[in-house]
Amino acid sequence: MPLPHVTIYTDGACSGNPGPGGWGVLLRFGSREKELSGGAGDTTNNRMELTAALEALRALTKPCQIDFYTDSEYLKNGITRWMSVWKREGWKTSAKQPVKNQDLWQALDEAVQGHQISWHWVRGHTGQRENERVDQLARNAIGSQK
Repeated sequence: MPLPHVTIYTDGACSGNPGPGGWGVLLRFGSREKELSGGAGDTTNNRMELTAALEALRALTKPCQIDFYTDSEYLKNGITRWMSVWKREGWKTSAKQPVKNQDLWQALDEAVQGHQISWHWVRGHTGQRENERVDQLARNAIGSQK
């Protein structure tokens, strides 16, 4: 039995870096859509990008086949290229320093289990409709943190 297909778009934003931040998510399952957003008072853009991805995956109630779209190279490269090395090296970078945002990376490592995910990078702020939509959700969430 094939897994249900979900398309996910995420974005994170920060007003100052660090500063108040927000994240936005769009989940699409067939013709149904769900938006999620939230924020934090003192955070970084990278933490908001990771939080958006984590909250998107946590919203799924069963294993899915996912097309995951992000404008964050940090998120895409971290999850597809760097994480396996960090795990093998005890969550240390190649410079033997602790991985930044390790708590969120470890939570993401758990959240991806059971899913079949194709990660896609999209250039931000270029008019891609869903990316603009999650960017607006993230920016609106910043306002609730100020």
